[in-house]
Amino acid sequence: QVQLVESGGGLVQAGASLRLSCAASGRTFSTYAMGWFRQVPGKEREFVARITWSDGITAYTDSVKGRFTISRDNVKNTVYLQMNSLKPEDTAVYYCAAIQSRLITTSAYPYDYWGQGTQVTVSS
Repeated sequence: QVQLVESGGGLVQAGASLRLSCAASGRTFSTYAMGWFRQVPGKEREFVARITWSDGITAYTDSVKGRFTISRDNVKNTVYLQMNSLKPEDTAVYYCAAIQSRLITTSAYPYDYWGQGTQVTVSS
């Protein structure tokens, strides 16, 4: 099992920055990559970014490219999401997730482990 704990959410004004953290524990060696997803009420969970543990290869959804940066600290087993130039449409609950498979996907369904989520609210 892998446990994931997110932190760093909050309420900010448009244009501000936030950094989310996701601390992983347990059998983290069994996971291949980590992802960040977000969800607003009534909508499906949306892919935001992804990073592989071993070589740090990243991927982003188009709407956050150039504003968000995903990174990882293999010693601390922690993944970060640096969010700059935040917009009201970034408002959501943000979840980190871990996937064991090497499948390259933006779908939430193949991910094996999930954190509890952290709320990010961006006011205009």
